[in-house]
Amino acid sequence: MLITGFPAGMFQTNCYVVAAEPGSDAVIIDPGQDAAPRVRELLTENDLTPVAVLLTHGHLDHTWNATQLCDEYSIPAYIHAADRPMLTDPGLGIGRALGAMIGDEKFREPEKVIEFSDGEPVELAGIHFSVDLAPGHTQGSVLLGIEVTVPGESPSDTPTRVQVRFAGDVLFAGSIGRTDLPGGSHQQLLDSIAAKLLPLPDDTLVLPGHGPQTTIAQERATNPFLAGLRAPGTDTTIATDRPKGRHGL
Repeated sequence: MLITGFPAGMFQTNCYVVAAEPGSDAVIIDPGQDAAPRVRELLTENDLTPVAVLLTHGHLDHTWNATQLCDEYSIPAYIHAADRPMLTDPGLGIGRALGAMIGDEKFREPEKVIEFSDGEPVELAGIHFSVDLAPGHTQGSVLLGIEVTVPGESPSDTPTRVQVRFAGDVLFAGSIGRTDLPGGSHQQLLDSIAAKLLPLPDDTLVLPGHGPQTTIAQERATNPFLAGLRAPGTDTTIATDRPKGRHGL
């Protein structure tokens, strides 16, 4: 499996390129502001053919270059229906104050848009992506999941399968997504994390929309925003007096 990424734009949004192997088809995840040039370089360096753009949510810092790349490569964009209107009107997701940064720039949808559905996986580039709706940062935020094979430390060791989640702005290393923008809900975000992320294995790799990668075990143990939070079915009540996240748009 080939997973590579880089931070782009004024918000340093992580854009990822994912493929089964070099020389194969690939998907582009969250191509934000100024991401297109580096995406092209990665595709060329690895002899990859893009087949889709996947958007974890509709905020402009994750979608800015989506239409440009979709048009250039004649590929569709995938996004949840709840966030799709932001493709043409980014101000819907960032409010009046932040909307001023858009200026006079006009936005439109790619020629083909496919809507994610909660719990319905997509097969792209020979890769199985699970899709879990995780509202709270936005109403259409999704977690995109894949499994990767990790070789053992020596040739005789049995390879292991590890879960990976492209988390957008749901969960970060040491923080969570902000919920003070239109469509945000702090409690709903905590509920999403409890239901969709905390039940995952400890070694699940979380690739967030901003900042470094992390694991579910690391966030359970050290993330102050998740203190006392438990997966559904436990006897621990989800508290509401934690600090609120401020990462990303």
